[in-house]
Amino acid sequence: MHMIIKRLIKWLVRAISVFLPEEKAHQLQRWRRGREEHWKYRHCQYIFASYGKSGRTWVRVMISRYFQLVYNLPDNILMGFDNYTRINSAIPKIFFTHDNYLRHYTGNVDSKKDFYDRKTILLVRNPIDVAVSQFHQWKYRMRPEKKAMNNYPAHEADISVYEFVKHEGQGLAHIIEFMNGWARELSNIPELLVVRYEDLRSHPEQEMARIVEFLGLEANDDYLKDTAEFASVENLRKKEKENYFWRSGSRVQAKDVNDPNTYKVRKAKVGGYRDYFDDDQVAELTEMVDSSLLPAFGYTSAEIGEAR
Repeated sequence: MHMIIKRLIKWLVRAISVFLPEEKAHQLQRWRRGREEHWKYRHCQYIFASYGKSGRTWVRVMISRYFQLVYNLPDNILMGFDNYTRINSAIPKIFFTHDNYLRHYTGNVDSKKDFYDRKTILLVRNPIDVAVSQFHQWKYRMRPEKKAMNNYPAHEADISVYEFVKHEGQGLAHIIEFMNGWARELSNIPELLVVRYEDLRSHPEQEMARIVEFLGLEANDDYLKDTAEFASVENLRKKEKENYFWRSGSRVQAKDVNDPNTYKVRKAKVGGYRDYFDDDQVAELTEMVDSSLLPAFGYTSAEIGEAR
């Protein structure tokens, strides 16, 4: 019944949007997405939150792989919201969200009240790397209507990576604002696991052990090793080229198999942003992080220095 209502509302919103001014149509579309997210929010056992392009799809593949091994599931179907649960009721429903549409729907825009009583995994990544990855998503993979709805630069705008990262709508400043919103609320979410993309890249088995135990599973060394190998960058690029996960939509599907920039799994390089900027630009963006990002996740120069 839920799926029927969901499709009906989606069709109605699209039909009505044709007759509305652009901004009103965008608000209606965001309301529809927020309503759907809120339904998942009310029915899930766990929440997985992250800013877009922080590595969520990669971690989703790893979580999917681990559940596949534990419950003997097909390995070419990624975990959605409840598709695994329908196969085996022992598997929890995990709500994957970028924490954008939900908070506008509930009205909790300036707090994380929606997460206070929920078991939540928060994935974070160096915000400059996120911004660069967002540029490639915007330029090569994102649909034009989503760009307009979420205040990205205009579709096919002729701008550089640097200009995108400095864009006030979805650039570095916006990413820092998102991360600060979480940093202020960390102590208000009792059951929260913070996972850094960089730690997952350097110690995938160790970090995945933390994740699966948080999700109520036992950390099995053989399964963790298999999961890390299955979700390696090289293996996922190969599978994306083969459209291996076709049953899971376009999550891991290249727009053009002959253009590496259109792949979902692109470079996955820690600190890869340095490849796109000159020294002065790197210094400027680093200063933006140091002066604006709250010290909570280990990305400011002071925190990096303390860690060393």
